[in-house]
Amino acid sequence: MQIELKYGQRTQTGKLPVAAQVLVPQISPPTQSAVEMVRQALRKPLGGPPLAEIVHANEQVVIITSDITRYTGSEIYLPLLVEELNRCGIPDAQISILIALGIHRPQTNEEHRKILGPLYGRIAVYDHDPDDTSQLVRLGETAAGIPVEINRRVVEAERVIVTGTVGFHYFAGFGGGRKGLVPGVASRKTCMASHFSVFKPAPQRGKHPAATTGVLTGNPVHQNLLEAARLVRCDLLLNTVLSPQKEILGVYAGELEQAHLAACTQVRDLYQPTTTEADLAIISSGGEPKDINLIQAQKALDYGCRAVRQGGTIILLAACRDGFGHEHFYPWFAYQDLDQFEAALRKNYQINGQTAHSLLSKARRFRVLLVSGFDAEITARMGMEKASDLQQALDMALAELPPRPKTLVIPDGGLVLPQVDGRV
Repeated sequence: MQIELKYGQRTQTGKLPVAAQVLVPQISPPTQSAVEMVRQALRKPLGGPPLAEIVHANEQVVIITSDITRYTGSEIYLPLLVEELNRCGIPDAQISILIALGIHRPQTNEEHRKILGPLYGRIAVYDHDPDDTSQLVRLGETAAGIPVEINRRVVEAERVIVTGTVGFHYFAGFGGGRKGLVPGVASRKTCMASHFSVFKPAPQRGKHPAATTGVLTGNPVHQNLLEAARLVRCDLLLNTVLSPQKEILGVYAGELEQAHLAACTQVRDLYQPTTTEADLAIISSGGEPKDINLIQAQKALDYGCRAVRQGGTIILLAACRDGFGHEHFYPWFAYQDLDQFEAALRKNYQINGQTAHSLLSKARRFRVLLVSGFDAEITARMGMEKASDLQQALDMALAELPPRPKTLVIPDGGLVLPQVDGRV
């Protein structure tokens, strides 16, 4: 069986001498154009009035959108939003676009150009900075005592539109929605405090069972993010749902929570295919931007490992042209004992440290062969084995598996959440 999988901006191929199930979502082509879907969503928002009843002439409007690590269809919907705002009497000079970096790196000019599409050079664009105290405003605290500090441009704007895309998230349940505000345009302190509840409350140990992929009900991270986001102005949410080919399949506009939940429902319907437990899973993160760095790419490992038996083997393809994704990620692998690792995080929590802990914990449960730009020493420090390409990874995997292993191929691992038959 010849397989070809996405890797960065290209593909890798390999020959598999056993049969394999290819786990892909069954998606029908959209019946409307992306432009018409956006316009229809704006005409009939969920749980709130249309934009024409929200904004008034000459108001200052900030549109928040995602950075380059999350393709959202922004070059399609941002011009349509600005067109509608212009129709409502808001000139270009009164509109700005704020990139919701959270704690990610700033964007390059070329990345701004990709995000804004035809608006680049026409509408002012700014990157959020979670550490610039002069550009942060404290709005209060949540019931759990989380300080809510938000970008000044958002706080001082007369109208705020939050945009992004919805997909699975490995501990907040789903991306999109409230995440455009927190952590998107929040301070580093707010980001860390709102995510810390991924762990059970002390003196208990371990990860909270509801802080996991595809779960919102009872998920403490989601609840923290939503409560914090509700302290921030959001006049309209616009979220997309995308195909593996980055086509827009759905657009949901309206009230912050209602529009987000509607998008989450479509993601569940599209991206939870069923399978049986495998000995070997061959997973591509999905190419760029899903594998632009390891912090993004490891989500595919988190989702795909659910379909693999304990002690089974996983091949992960992730080019990671931006390396780890943050300078604070790799140093956490100084902790090789998972209990000591967790204790250190509880003492000094960092989101990227928690991601490193999550990755190492899976590398302890499975044999993980990583095809990436990282060298063998760094890969081993993260608990994985280096393979130079897909074919070498296949040869390494099959050499230590029983004959004719149950094999699964997941071409878009950053989107798909496998559901094993009979497993809750």
